[in-house]
Amino acid sequence: MPRLEPPSAHGGGPARVLGQWTAAQFARPRLLRGLLARLGGAGPGQAWDLSQAEQLDHVGAQLLWDHWGRRWPEQLQALPAQRAILERVAEYTTGTPARRRAGWRRAWLGLGSRVLHAGHELQLFVRLIGQLALNLGQLLRAPHLGPWRDFSGHLYRIGATALPITALVGFLIGVVLAYLTSQQLRAFGADAFIVNILGIALIRELGPMLAAILIAGRSGSAITAQIGVMRVTDELDAMSVMGISHSFRLVLPRALALAIAMPLISTWTTLCSLAGGLLAAYVALGITPTFFLNALPEAVSLGNLVLAVGKSVVFGLLIALVGCHFGLRVEPNTQSLGQGTTASVVTAITVVILVDALFAIVFQEVGL
Repeated sequence: MPRLEPPSAHGGGPARVLGQWTAAQFARPRLLRGLLARLGGAGPGQAWDLSQAEQLDHVGAQLLWDHWGRRWPEQLQALPAQRAILERVAEYTTGTPARRRAGWRRAWLGLGSRVLHAGHELQLFVRLIGQLALNLGQLLRAPHLGPWRDFSGHLYRIGATALPITALVGFLIGVVLAYLTSQQLRAFGADAFIVNILGIALIRELGPMLAAILIAGRSGSAITAQIGVMRVTDELDAMSVMGISHSFRLVLPRALALAIAMPLISTWTTLCSLAGGLLAAYVALGITPTFFLNALPEAVSLGNLVLAVGKSVVFGLLIALVGCHFGLRVEPNTQSLGQGTTASVVTAITVVILVDALFAIVFQEVGL
């Protein structure tokens, strides 16, 4: 056990280091805290005697060296082996770097670095869009060489398997929205206008955006993870060696599948939301399903339907491109794979919301 014998009360003798000063002994936190408290009592000019210590390794020497302020004491008695260990610790111990104060210049440079990084990511994303356009032209020239098997597989996994969760979430959103709306309309005696509110809100805005957010979290992350695992397992490098285009074999089928499946999923989600709203309107306001279905076509014009379908196609393309972009950027390690998947989901959802707001501003007169 490591021990420390402090100097005499008159200060005439050295502080003696006794026992075993090894890493195994200092693994006990309580012992280490007590010893450090006793070390704190010795002044900087105190003489030290290490010759009676049973054992001293680099951990014990490092503890002493740090206590000495990383300077040799004025008087030190030590065996040659102990002095050699202390000299080695002193040689390879670097001073603690002073923390740089976060001034305005450092903050400004950090902002510039983030802006440059975002610009570089945007440049790569635009390049991916351009490559997708070239691949579409190549597909139109030689459709028999297209990745149709991959396309059909992605269409099933992205579209058909997403129907249950989108139906459930859409139905519940319709119920909640109808109940909240009915409380306000009942106060003004405008119960019949719940059809107009639900029709415009669900068909034009909430249906497509809700489906896109669900698909971004469900399928967008899966796209990034699939391509990222291919990077980790060196499959992407193997494809490059064999001359197989990443964009044609990986990006194109996923983008086409999402562009076609997204309007269908959006329509399905909207129908389930309307079903939930119809049920809640009947329970809360007594509006019959017959009245609801007859008034719905008059409340929602054809322009809103076309806008909803068009937005869904754009959402599907953007989700696929964002997922493929971050998947291709994954480095061959698991930490990068997790970070890329998280960034893909967050970015896809953010892009969907921003593009939906842009559509709302540009097409604000549609159906009005």
